[in-house]
Amino acid sequence: MKFLKRSPIVAIIVAMALCLGIAVAYALTVGQTVQNVELRDAENNPTMIPLLGTKLVSIFYNDADAADLNDPLADALKAKNFPKEKYEGMGIANLKDSKAPNFIIRKIIQGKIKKYNSTILTDPDLILAKAWNLGDCNNTSVVIFIGKDMKVKYVHKGAVRGEEINKVVKMVEDLIK
Repeated sequence: MKFLKRSPIVAIIVAMALCLGIAVAYALTVGQTVQNVELRDAENNPTMIPLLGTKLVSIFYNDADAADLNDPLADALKAKNFPKEKYEGMGIANLKDSKAPNFIIRKIIQGKIKKYNSTILTDPDLILAKAWNLGDCNNTSVVIFIGKDMKVKYVHKGAVRGEEINKVVKMVEDLIK
C-alpha cells in the first residue's frame, strides 16, 4: 500500500473502484427476495403493493418526469394479454424526484387508472427505492418482475428496447407456464 502514498491518482482510482463495488453490492439483483412496502394510492391513502406473492407481478417504477420511458415494453406485455390469474402489471410513480407538484401528478394518475383500468401507486418519499436498493431513480424508469416466491426475476434501470423487449416477453411466457 506504500504506492498509494506516492501516487494520489492511483489512490483516487482505488477509492473509486471500492465505492463502485460497494454500490453494486447494494443494488437490487435477480434472485433477491423482496419485502412488500407501504406506499400510497392515487388518492394518497396508505396501501401495500397488491398481489405480491400471489402471481408474477411487473412493476414499472417511474420518475413522473419519465413516466413513458418504458411504454414500448408495457405495450408489448399488454398485447400478449397474459392470464390475469397468473400475471399482473402495475406502475408506481416516483413523486419525490418529479418537478411537478404531487397533487397534479395524482390527478393525472387517477385519470389513467380509470382510462386503462390499471393499478398505479405513488411513492412520495423514495420508500420503494430505499427498501429495494434501487439507487438513483431520478429521470428514469426501473422495471422489476417479482415471482410468486417474492424473488426478483428481472430488473432493469432505464429504457428497455429492441431484443430486450422480446427477451422479457419470453421470460414472462416461461414463468407463467
